[in-house]
Amino acid sequence: MTESNTIEIYSDILVVLGVAGIIVPALRRFGVSPILSYLGAGAVLGPLGLGSQIEKFPFLYWVTVVNPDSVSGIGELGVVFLLFLIGLKLSIKRLFTMRRLVFGLGGLQVAVTGAALTGIAIALGQPPAAATIIGLSLALSSTAIVLEILAGQGRLTSNVGRLSFAVLLAQDLAVVPIIVLVSILGNGAGDSVLVSIATALLKASVAIGAIVLFGRFLLRPMFELVATAGSTELFIAAALFVIIGSGLLAHQAGLSMALGAFVIALMLAETAYGKAIEAAIDPFKGLLLGVFFFTVGMKIDFREFLHEPGVLLGAVAGLIALKLAIFVALASFFRANWRTSVETGALLGPGGEFAFVSIGMASALKLLPGPVASLALAAAAVTMALTPILSLAARRLKPPAPTAAEPDLTFRAQPGDRHAIVVGHGRVGKVVCSLLRQHGVGFVAIDQDATGVARDRGDGHLVHFGDASDPRVLDAIGLRQATGVIITINGRKTIDLIVERIRAARPDVMIVSRARDEDHARRLYAVGVTDAVPETIEASLQLSEASLVGLGVATGHAIASIHQRRDEFRHALQQAARLAGRDESHAVKAKTT
Repeated sequence: MTESNTIEIYSDILVVLGVAGIIVPALRRFGVSPILSYLGAGAVLGPLGLGSQIEKFPFLYWVTVVNPDSVSGIGELGVVFLLFLIGLKLSIKRLFTMRRLVFGLGGLQVAVTGAALTGIAIALGQPPAAATIIGLSLALSSTAIVLEILAGQGRLTSNVGRLSFAVLLAQDLAVVPIIVLVSILGNGAGDSVLVSIATALLKASVAIGAIVLFGRFLLRPMFELVATAGSTELFIAAALFVIIGSGLLAHQAGLSMALGAFVIALMLAETAYGKAIEAAIDPFKGLLLGVFFFTVGMKIDFREFLHEPGVLLGAVAGLIALKLAIFVALASFFRANWRTSVETGALLGPGGEFAFVSIGMASALKLLPGPVASLALAAAAVTMALTPILSLAARRLKPPAPTAAEPDLTFRAQPGDRHAIVVGHGRVGKVVCSLLRQHGVGFVAIDQDATGVARDRGDGHLVHFGDASDPRVLDAIGLRQATGVIITINGRKTIDLIVERIRAARPDVMIVSRARDEDHARRLYAVGVTDAVPETIEASLQLSEASLVGLGVATGHAIASIHQRRDEFRHALQQAARLAGRDESHAVKAKTT
């Protein structure tokens, strides 16, 4: 690679980083969606925008992307990481419950929409082969944009989120036969169609089987080994190895990298390390997805508006309207109500990133004329850019008049919506978890001892590996939805840090914490715990209760007096914490004046 090529790559990457670090935050202050910011920046700063004027204005070289290939590969990883994180939030069991939506609603959406678009293309004068490629390519939607919008709204587990995800997963599965079809039509392999399809399906099955076997037998020992090393860097490296490795294996079999990452994530979701991996990978996902949206924006060619603006606008409006109408009609057979169907249809109505692959491939094989391919890609890109606006408009629809009850499509059997978090799964943590389970209280247990977590998982305890002092881990285990947090570990500094991080993220959540002694309890009350349980005081109370009963005091009276004394201790510690905080506040004011 020459030095000039290297500088070109660095220059292109610098432009994208500038968009992520300067333009997107600036526009966000004015309420502009980050997705729209990336798409718009890609369209303006890409080779089809200002980049096309470099020969006239050489200085634009440093503020535009010259070579799309410099960043497109990085952007594709954003979709891979997004599907991986979605897979971590699911499990094979939960995915199995969605089979009716994936293969029923999703399969019908691809087939019916593809057939309708193919018929329209034939009616407009395209040959059957070209019309079929256009129809199937535009029938698919943007997995990255739709899921990112829903994730940003916190609605991945809603009815709209589940319907959208089911259809998008079916579309990802449809990618393989569409690619095979384009290859067959391009090579003219008439007699070998069935052989080609069988070969492609066999390769895909072998790849998925290899990923599942790796996940079933090697993931647990691999991450247990890495976790016991106690190195965050090594843990992240292992996670990246698994994600990209599974994606490349799927890609070599003709599947999308994102689908391979999704499958391995389903396997990881069953292990103790899913939450820690989710926290480690999430920052990568955000930046890489931004790069992906930027690369999509680069494919928007404003010159198409100048050539045939009426045709392009008609194609954009027609594509969205047709896909929306078909989805609403199909969703009614699956008992989704009108509002849910319309909102989901608005998200799935635009085109998707796969159109750039299949239509580009067909154009290279001379199956599509250049102007037709350009128009189809321009329509797909513009509709993708409109997705956030369509989502906003659909959410503002008024609810319809009450009809038959819609089935609850939201995800269940997860400690997701309302639950407790238990920090520490040692002897004290196990007792707390067993009592929560006995009383039917949902909980998520987390511990940083990798060896202990592996042993407890082997004994049937559902505990996750992770550092509860890391805000990203707290977010991954559901702090935003948690009803309360119970801290059972005994490290004073670690407890203090965890309490401070929790209270900073959730000022309203209940926190019950173990404390080393009275001084530590006062400190915890000062930083915001709801209740602190000092080991020394609790041990003395338990000892006193056993002694009183043993010495002949009635059990009821002994227990009542112990409860009263415990309340007195708690009140005294809370009062001392308030006084200490007030004195500190006065001291700070006196010092400043």
